Amino acid sequence: MNINLQNWNPRNRQPGSTLVGLAFDTNRLDVVEVHRTNGSVEIKKSFTIALSLDPLTNAPELVGREIRKALDEQGIRERWCTVCIPLNWALTLSTKLPDLPVSDIASFLSVEAERGLPYAPDALLTASSRFRTGAETWATTIAVPRSHLSRLEAVLAAAQLRAASFSLDIAALQPSDPEAADGVLALVPGESNIRVQLTVGGGIAVLRTIEGAFEMEGAERQLQTDHVAREVRITLGQLAPEVRDAVKLVRVFGKSEDAEELAEMLTPRLETQGLKVEQVRTHAQNEFGIKLPINTPASAALALAMRRLAGNRATLEFLPPKISAWQQLSSKYSSPKLVTVGASAGAVAAVILLAFFVQQSLLWYWGHRWNNIKQQVYVLEDTQTNIRKFRPWYDASFRELSILRRLTEAFPEDGTVSAKQIEIRDPNKPGELLTITCTGTAKTRTALLGVKDKLAKARNVQEIHTQMERGTSPMEFTFDFKWSEGGQ
Repeated sequence: MNINLQNWNPRNRQPGSTLVGLAFDTNRLDVVEVHRTNGSVEIKKSFTIALSLDPLTNAPELVGREIRKALDEQGIRERWCTVCIPLNWALTLSTKLPDLPVSDIASFLSVEAERGLPYAPDALLTASSRFRTGAETWATTIAVPRSHLSRLEAVLAAAQLRAASFSLDIAALQPSDPEAADGVLALVPGESNIRVQLTVGGGIAVLRTIEGAFEMEGAERQLQTDHVAREVRITLGQLAPEVRDAVKLVRVFGKSEDAEELAEMLTPRLETQGLKVEQVRTHAQNEFGIKLPINTPASAALALAMRRLAGNRATLEFLPPKISAWQQLSSKYSSPKLVTVGASAGAVAAVILLAFFVQQSLLWYWGHRWNNIKQQVYVLEDTQTNIRKFRPWYDASFRELSILRRLTEAFPEDGTVSAKQIEIRDPNKPGELLTITCTGTAKTRTALLGVKDKLAKARNVQEIHTQMERGTSPMEFTFDFKWSEGGQ
């Protein structure tokens, strides 16, 4: 039996009919869960998480746990997901393509990226988009640091998620159309910036972010209209004349107040330049080839998940390829002269794979057990935290009340001895006893001695000392004694 592994790759495996769409934006994470049924889609969940941890700087295990806890609270159990990565992770390079055979273009772009980008080739994952300007053909190379994507994969693994696609949010919302004659300038307001993409001539010509688009004025976030308008004019002004003339439409995605304000601000400024401005608040029902609910809000997380469910590859794909151990061994020992070595290596690889399978089975088993009890564990952890926090404030011995009870029992009921002040002092050193000082008045010395005698017989009272006795009838007194916690 012959098995052809040339085109096999775990990356090509398809998720099922349910997907979780994620879109990272600074400290915000948009989440949507979609389920495909025949030719339509049900949006089961849609919400936003405010992340307290940064995926690029904090421990992936902690970030993943924070995401997993938020998903559990929403009842999301699906593992497969698509991920929109922030545009400010990407580096771009525009290259004019010479007259080359199609098979040589990829190698040419790889050389140009090595020369033009400040990273080694192995440190980047790249994608390219070609577009035409008149008689010339250009290519935009988009590169993302491999370390960023590796950390993101670790975060997803800690969150018990498995990525089916990594792409840019704005490219998911406004994919390039090879058949479109006019160019489109797409704008997506984010948490701290505005993402900009220009598609023209069948590809992506410009990708950038406008930083400083929002500033806090008091408790409100304000759009810096003049700054944003200036950056948009600069973006258009740097285009070649034939590219600039092809741009006819500006699309602002989102139905938030930021998107509303951005569209209203740009409309009068760009219409004088022959550009039409429209705000894309919702997705069209058949935009992705699968029927969506009416008036579904425009969302990058939803757009990428929908394209994956529809079987369409993302315009810019950055999912790191997975190379199996079998493929590596096959390429290394493919020579007929090394058949024996290859067979031995294959046997070793089979043993290793079997060990990994056993290990993974155990991980799945205990992971399932953990999923059944983790909610109770979280509750217990919170309870233990509160116990440690409030334990110093809780004392079941009622020490002060016990001391006052002993004094009350020792004093006569006819009022011949009365207390004016009782002071309880904690010990200065470990092992010492409490000191109680009592100041008051007595009609006779005999009555005061009776009080001291009763106190001396109490189990908790030790070492009664008279500090002061003054006067006769009435007489003022002050005495103290030690209090032991040994009995009641």
